[in-house]
Amino acid sequence: MAFALARLRKAGERLALLSVNRSHLELFLLSRLAIAFEFIDDEHDAVNSFFLYRAVKRFDIFDFVQGEQDRNLDRHARSARSGAA
Repeated sequence: MAFALARLRKAGERLALLSVNRSHLELFLLSRLAIAFEFIDDEHDAVNSFFLYRAVKRFDIFDFVQGEQDRNLDRHARSARSGAA
């Protein structure tokens, strides 16, 4: 995918990834490819992203990472409480 993205960019084109599931998104993060790709959750927004004059709600990778960290903290807190009881 990285090579395809590079070829597209060289040709002046773009690539948007639509509705990437959580496990695949985690792989993009671990491989540090998440910063290279554009992620969009909604199909309508994905289509609109190719038109400069249309507003698009972009997927925020940093919000995803923060949410994952918060979920991990919650899991650890729950397991610590259940282990202490």
